[in-house]
Amino acid sequence: MASPIEMAAMRRAIVLSAFGLGATSPNPPVGCVILDASGRVAGEGYHERKGSAHAEGNALAAAGAAARGGTAIVTLEPCNHAGHTPACRALLLDAQVARVVVAITDPTSRGRGGVAELRAAGLSVETGVLAEEALKVLGSWRRSLLRGRPTLTWAYEVAGGRVRGAVGPVAAADELLWEADAVVEAGGRLWEAVSDRHGSGMMRVPPRWDGGDVAALVAALAAGGVRQLLVSGGADVAEPFLREGLIDEVVVFVADTGRPADRLVSELGLLAGFRIEHVGRSADHVRVLARRDDLREDVAQLA
Repeated sequence: MASPIEMAAMRRAIVLSAFGLGATSPNPPVGCVILDASGRVAGEGYHERKGSAHAEGNALAAAGAAARGGTAIVTLEPCNHAGHTPACRALLLDAQVARVVVAITDPTSRGRGGVAELRAAGLSVETGVLAEEALKVLGSWRRSLLRGRPTLTWAYEVAGGRVRGAVGPVAAADELLWEADAVVEAGGRLWEAVSDRHGSGMMRVPPRWDGGDVAALVAALAAGGVRQLLVSGGADVAEPFLREGLIDEVVVFVADTGRPADRLVSELGLLAGFRIEHVGRSADHVRVLARRDDLREDVAQLA
């Protein structure tokens, strides 16, 4: 069973992992904390972007020799294959850590997976530690793999009885942009959020969408590495995605116009079939997050 020190380190790793949101796809945003043999934090890191060192590599580099005999706390099962970077399983063994604590096992593991190989090498390995909390960061990535398509978030603003896209008029929507891999807006504008921010050219996103076959569009985006798609606009933009059952969550910004009758309008009825997960208040908006009723994670399967 994970100790209180290890659980505190896992929460630290979860927060670290969020710095990779919107920058690592098609890879997952992962965080890692290395505890030395006495349980003190010796190093930490996260996966910054595709092609760069994984979280374990960055954390082990920061810890150096202090990792020997210590514990690696990681939000996702260490990978067991080499690609642009060495296998994290090999890095952990080379560093001579004694124990590995994992939040979520990797559905993309090749062969026996990193956990099985680490155990075979004699390390103590525990999985499923704070898995539900780790999903706050890894959930969209994991769902996209299990379902074979990106997780779709529809964001819009309700203001003065009108509905419009949330990207642009609402400053709070900037957080959604940072978490998205790609964005589709009114008029068929489709752009790659990651490239726009980092110039990575990481994914292959066409510049426009003709408003046609949304299933084909989503499939093409998945093939290009998109794991989180943001749909920003009114019902005209979202309707074809809703019709195909592709919208997974909705973020509504309800503007405070000073007139209560304008704050809630019939368009909020589009949330039918979704359950409210969070409601928050800013200076000029109420932010509502709702997810599909069937969008539930089976935490028992994550370990």
